[in-house]
Amino acid sequence: MIEINITKRIKTYKGWEDLNINTQFETGKITRITGPSGVGKTTLLKILAGLVTPNQGVIKFNGELWFDAKTKFSRRIQERNVGFVFQDYALFPNMTVEEHLKYGTKDIAYIDQLLAIGAMESFRQHLPGKLSGGQQQRLAILRALSTKPALLLMDESFSALDKKLKSNLLAQLMALFAAQGITVLLVTHNEGELEGESGVYNMEE
Repeated sequence: MIEINITKRIKTYKGWEDLNINTQFETGKITRITGPSGVGKTTLLKILAGLVTPNQGVIKFNGELWFDAKTKFSRRIQERNVGFVFQDYALFPNMTVEEHLKYGTKDIAYIDQLLAIGAMESFRQHLPGKLSGGQQQRLAILRALSTKPALLLMDESFSALDKKLKSNLLAQLMALFAAQGITVLLVTHNEGELEGESGVYNMEE
């Protein structure tokens, strides 16, 4: 179980406001995070990853303390075993597709499996600048999975994919999530993404 009870001061289109989150996410499951733009969905993911520090509160992952404002404790990013698929992909321009995956794992068989899941086998020596937007998005997903994270954070991670490709990719990702017991939090505006396979957390204004 992910237990999160935090407050973070954030800047919105209305000005500075408090983002208050007090909820739980079941581990080993997929949760879709929905809500209007600017409500703090991406900030929530960054807080869980350790990239943004709350002003108040506590975060626990399966009983393990990740953050406590009172004691000023924050578990290091590297120790959280989190994979993050950013909206802008955050790829390394000088690294090939294969090198991106080798950055997370030395297991060649697993790299081959990921490339097959993303239908990226023929692009393994390509640099990001030679890839389409959809290919870059798939690479960002595969790179996040290369470390076999306990928690996978996905921020609008299927927006650049066509319907058929997305359907095939989602089916294979679902199998991988189940096999590895990955907890997935997916920020999305698309109700059809992983629908029926996930819970929903709606962040209201």
